[in-house]
Amino acid sequence: MSAPMTQLAATTEDLSMFGNDTWWLILVKAVFCFAFAMLTVLVAIVWERKVVAWMQLRIGPNRHGPWGMLQSLADGVKLMLKEDIIVKRADKVVFILAPIVAAIPAFMAFAVIPFGPADNEVSIFGQRTALQLTDLPIGLLFILATASVGIYGIVLAGWSSGSTYPLLGGLRASAQMISYEIAMGLSFAAVFLYSGSMSTSTIVEAQHDRWYAILLPVSLIIYIIAMVGETNRAPFDMPESEGDLVGGFNTEYSSIKFALFMLAEYVNMVTVSAVATTLFLGGWRAPWPISTFWEGANHGWWPMLWFIVKVQLLLFFFIWLRGTLPRVRYDQFMKLGWKVLIPVSMVWLMLVAAVRAMRNEDYSFTKIVLYIGGVVIALLLISLIADIFRDREEKKTAQGGGGTPGRRLGEAPPDRFDPMAGGYPVPPLPGQQAQRVPRRPSRAQPQLVGAAGSDTADSEQEKTEDGDA
Repeated sequence: MSAPMTQLAATTEDLSMFGNDTWWLILVKAVFCFAFAMLTVLVAIVWERKVVAWMQLRIGPNRHGPWGMLQSLADGVKLMLKEDIIVKRADKVVFILAPIVAAIPAFMAFAVIPFGPADNEVSIFGQRTALQLTDLPIGLLFILATASVGIYGIVLAGWSSGSTYPLLGGLRASAQMISYEIAMGLSFAAVFLYSGSMSTSTIVEAQHDRWYAILLPVSLIIYIIAMVGETNRAPFDMPESEGDLVGGFNTEYSSIKFALFMLAEYVNMVTVSAVATTLFLGGWRAPWPISTFWEGANHGWWPMLWFIVKVQLLLFFFIWLRGTLPRVRYDQFMKLGWKVLIPVSMVWLMLVAAVRAMRNEDYSFTKIVLYIGGVVIALLLISLIADIFRDREEKKTAQGGGGTPGRRLGEAPPDRFDPMAGGYPVPPLPGQQAQRVPRRPSRAQPQLVGAAGSDTADSEQEKTEDGDA
């Protein structure tokens, strides 16, 4: 058997160590997963406020607890004690269920996230077990499914509010999920090809010598962009942008229901960070310098420390983006998803599949680079030639046909565009020209009352008398 096939067979999932725990140990690990997500959210909220304050030269929370560390807990208590309002036109049943639907699936993904190795078990109250609640042969598909269910809470919240701005926010959230979940799934597929499994524990085991962030850098970049879009975080927070939607899908929510939406957002941040750590950053494995000179770095309880550190670094990346980049336009955001991320991820996936097929056929590294590089260079040359001919055609059209630049020969001139059609101000589409809106006639200015007004009236009367004379 060839070396690549041997490595692939070595990473075949062995899930026999899961499902053998006693009921109370399963309950303990389930409570731990929930507590880990909640505690990480409380820390992330305070950390975000302090980091953004540091970036903007402000003082962050410093009142509740030491260094303001209990500020997020105080905010949660305050939201629970606030008045709960349900608007009159809302669908009450769906309005109440929507935040629950958004929050619960966010916690479910942690059931298959490995916090430590499965073979090197630890002892919990005298019982040997793995640092993972459970694992599935299709663990990553389970994560995708739970993430897709969570978006229904946002869509239902926007629809059930009975208001325009929440409905627009819900529609944006659904379009955002469809657009960026495709790119996210394609980035997962490249990991499936290299690891030979969809099991999360097996994928981490397959990165024992090299992380997939080094082998699959394009997949990592695509996933990082897609996870920011999936969690509705700045600069991709269009479903709740206060600049044009007041508050988006959660405009009509208050009290504990509003807190559940905020909890779902931050738990989703922790979830996608944990998935990125598992797929591309070696999971619970120690970083390269530590793992080389310390043999015990990947044994016992130490793997949980490396996992938490990697998750916190990714959360810092979320905060860094929010404090650095402005919100993009919605059309730019959708164009990035459909015209950039999805085509690039599909081409990258084909290249990864071709490389894996050649490795399985015992092709040398030089031949793989030669063949793949030749195909890439050929595609780039074809694209360059097509751009050159297109530019020449546009120049001929602009010079000889007397048409406007950018319009092909024989095409009808762009339609005149009414920016106030239907009573709503909208921007023109590409190729349309906005009509000039005529100025309104100036209204007669009211006469001033007072000393100046009396002087003006007297002068007008004197002019009239002189004319009569």
